[in-house]
Amino acid sequence: MRSETVTLFLCGDVMLGRGVDMILPHPGDPTLQEPYIRDAEAYVALAEAVNGPIPRPVDFSWPWGDALPALDDAAPDARVVNLETSITRSGEFAWGKSVHYRMSPANIACLTPARPDACALANNHVLDFGHQGLEETLDALASAGVRVAGAGRDGSQARRPAIVPVDGDRRVLVFSFGMASSGIPDVWAAAEDRAGVDFVPEVSDAAAAEVVERVRQVKRPGDVAVASIHWGSNWGYAVSRDQIHFAHALIDGGVDVVHGHSSHHPRPIEVYREKLVLYGCGDFIDDYEGITGYQEYRDDLRLLYFVSVEPDTGRLVRAWMAPMQARQMRLRRASSKDAEWLRATLDRVSRGFGARIALEPDGTLTLRRT
Repeated sequence: MRSETVTLFLCGDVMLGRGVDMILPHPGDPTLQEPYIRDAEAYVALAEAVNGPIPRPVDFSWPWGDALPALDDAAPDARVVNLETSITRSGEFAWGKSVHYRMSPANIACLTPARPDACALANNHVLDFGHQGLEETLDALASAGVRVAGAGRDGSQARRPAIVPVDGDRRVLVFSFGMASSGIPDVWAAAEDRAGVDFVPEVSDAAAAEVVERVRQVKRPGDVAVASIHWGSNWGYAVSRDQIHFAHALIDGGVDVVHGHSSHHPRPIEVYREKLVLYGCGDFIDDYEGITGYQEYRDDLRLLYFVSVEPDTGRLVRAWMAPMQARQMRLRRASSKDAEWLRATLDRVSRGFGARIALEPDGTLTLRRT
């Protein structure tokens, strides 16, 4: 029987490079060109200083940890991640950037345990190792059978959505684009004769209208359209009026789910005209353990977002989240205390958007509307 809903898995930044790459079976070149750290092994040492030794090499599923059974339990129809890593052996460090993320192509099997159906690539790290690094990234993902959106060998390819077939003739359309506010250099924009990312230079009515037109050209009855946007600053819960207006314009134009990311922690959730807006999903996998300075945001706590919508209308039916904690570069189920901290924080920052968050007996968080 055909399902009455389509369920999506969405998450924030998946960064499998740098320190994570070092603990995998085939680590690449550890060389970095950061102001204070020149060897990726230092990020492993920072994590171990906080949470204890990490076995080496770990298996390819290690970074996903307890997220994998949570994914299996939810059984989403489509799995969408923001892959914030260049997959390359290139040593061409992008000029003007102080942080570069690189995973060895030999470790591509670290991505596949989560079985992503589509990777959003329009972010501020996919070209950290130049156009050669982007080419290798696209080749590695193609070889792994993973669809991509938001970056390509030319502008047409970068703007093309990832199309995920679900439940017969239904589809999930993933449009990925990034904005300058997330740190994407404007020179990374793809063009007719240049590889790059789908870059939106400003939050404007004209930009929203252009995205909406692209959605309308591809979307057909029964499709679910996701706008995956890399935007905003790293820290803080405030969402600008321009971002809110932009997200609303996308929904008004036919987008069904707005999937925002770039911030290192979750940002407010909104239900607008019966459709879901995630202004920032936060980090998901990375090597940030032991880095200090913003502990009040609890960057160690991560969320898997599950979203069920009516395919014919895009109306939100249900949204729930599975809380995790990053320890030893591995996701583990969050304690009840940490899950409650996430609930209270998300509830506080989202209530102005008409959303409330509840903690269920099984430890998941659920979205409730006011």
